[in-house]
Amino acid sequence: MTRVLIPRGGSWGERVSSLVADAGLEPLVLPLIQIAAAQDQDALRAQLDDLGAGRFDWLVVTSQSTVRYLPRVPAAVSVAAVGNVTAAALRERGIPVAFVPRTQSAAGLVDEWPIPSGRVLWPRSEDAKPTIETGLRAKGMDVVDVVAYRTVSVLDADEHELDDLGVLSGDDQALTAFEPRETPIDAVLVTSGSVAKQVLRLGLPEGTTVVAIGEQTAEDCRRAGLHVSAIATTPTPEGLVAALVAAAPVRS
Repeated sequence: MTRVLIPRGGSWGERVSSLVADAGLEPLVLPLIQIAAAQDQDALRAQLDDLGAGRFDWLVVTSQSTVRYLPRVPAAVSVAAVGNVTAAALRERGIPVAFVPRTQSAAGLVDEWPIPSGRVLWPRSEDAKPTIETGLRAKGMDVVDVVAYRTVSVLDADEHELDDLGVLSGDDQALTAFEPRETPIDAVLVTSGSVAKQVLRLGLPEGTTVVAIGEQTAEDCRRAGLHVSAIATTPTPEGLVAALVAAAPVRS
């Protein structure tokens, strides 16, 4: 049976795993990165306090990982989400979303930005590309960016750090996939540039099917040295698995 590496955990990983299994493939959930709090908590707290006080016109959220760090958002602040998955995470927290671009990417958000002026807060990942900041400033917006979280490579963490991050969850079976010769992988789903870098480090054999969640992630994969087999037409679990099914080799 075709074994598919799903390098993200949590509810998202569970959803994708279920879809992969329903498609007749074997899912292997193995988070390769974990989300950790920003190192400069004072800077983040200062900007989030300003957000809570209504000192921004817009809040731009480009990852569902950001949502957990957000405070209550005043009704006077409009919220933009990079895509439907992020928008859903915001709404689950009770945060209304005013704008989601048709092209669900940072570049799409900038291209379709709806207003010519105002003050924007962009809480971002530590390694985020400057697309939002430079693009919205070019559109006339006053953009304040702050690091909300960082990604931690599971491959670089020791056992105690993995346990703290919730990777081991009482056993070490997840770590078996770090040795592809012992746990052969036929396909891998890549959801970000950070994940792409870690997938490369696994040393998966040539011919492994690599499916990217979107065009930007596909570009990040290629820059990391991965050959992209397919790209999801929509950046959702369903879109990702549909692209996988169309591209993955069938193994009995």
